[in-house]
Amino acid sequence: MKIALPDTEGRLVDYRLSGIVVPEARLPANPARIVYSAAHVVADPFTANDPTGPATVDWEATMAFRHHLAGLGLGIAEAMDTAQRGMGLDWPGALELIRRTRADLPDALVANGCGTDHLDPAAARSVDDVKRAYMEQLGAIQALDARVILMASRAMARVATSPADYVRLYGELLDACDHPAILHWLGEMFDPALAGYWGADRFEDALETVVGIIEANAAKVDGIKISLLDKDKEVILRNRLPKSVKMYTGDDFNYPELIAGDGVGYSHALLGIFDPLAPAAAHAVDLLGKGDAAGFRAVLDPTVPLARLIFRAPTQYYKTGVVFLAWLNGFQDHFVMLNGAQALRPLPYFTEVFRLADGCGLLRDPDLAIARMKRLLAVYGVV
Repeated sequence: MKIALPDTEGRLVDYRLSGIVVPEARLPANPARIVYSAAHVVADPFTANDPTGPATVDWEATMAFRHHLAGLGLGIAEAMDTAQRGMGLDWPGALELIRRTRADLPDALVANGCGTDHLDPAAARSVDDVKRAYMEQLGAIQALDARVILMASRAMARVATSPADYVRLYGELLDACDHPAILHWLGEMFDPALAGYWGADRFEDALETVVGIIEANAAKVDGIKISLLDKDKEVILRNRLPKSVKMYTGDDFNYPELIAGDGVGYSHALLGIFDPLAPAAAHAVDLLGKGDAAGFRAVLDPTVPLARLIFRAPTQYYKTGVVFLAWLNGFQDHFVMLNGAQALRPLPYFTEVFRLADGCGLLRDPDLAIARMKRLLAVYGVV
């Protein structure tokens, strides 16, 4: 099987597919690591809404993908940034997504994004405004008896004046949680509006605030997801956590070694890259649970170049690569995204994602992937 792919100069070069496909695996009820996949949503391509208007979701395809993830034994991190939260998916759409997943998969491991995205950051005047916005979402999610991920807030980054503001806010939010929550430390590479979160520009200062919040509320904290794309910072925080609190890696560049661990500790996973890498993640963690650490690394290490490409700067546009692979793999019938995000990466990005995904065994039907890649190339005038 081969396909002619253009290089960066537009010259067509034959690429022969490997034909390798990641073996099927399902994680057991008590896997070696807890693995959440932050899942994307499928847009309705026939909507009359403008791309910048209200999100119109293809609910059937969106829910079918969540059944796919649950079928692999993976947890689902719902209504997070991978679902284009705050970049096409608004709070009403996010709540409907949470409601549908809760109804469709009542026994699945699901944690749901709770934030303040219905509050315009420019309209926030105080930390109390931010608290009210969080509480509104928290109440709606917990009315479904669903667990939460306390997402970082753009409004909080705007109005907070000191670390003490974060200590007070998160203490009150955690006190209101019915179940232990997952905290979310999202770096500005994912969202520039979050610069200075936790009331500090330096990691070392922010670290002390986060650790203090967790220690003071340990019984209400299931874990923390850290997405700074810096493995050393994650390990520093991981080693400071109370024993009852989990580290969920959000490092889409260094996840194999962080999940494998270093002899002192290890990270669980809550990753956007585990949407397109879901079969590899399930297979690798299954091997890890069987004591095959080398096999775990042999499956996941080759996926890192693909992950680094998908999440390259501007990092917030990684969702385009995620949905592109979902389309190539037949999880949706089109390559259209909320907010027109399918246009936010150039053609060479897509051709390299295609090559690297094939090399990792992540094109589950190579013939279908070739046919769809040719359709995309035709849009760009490649015959």
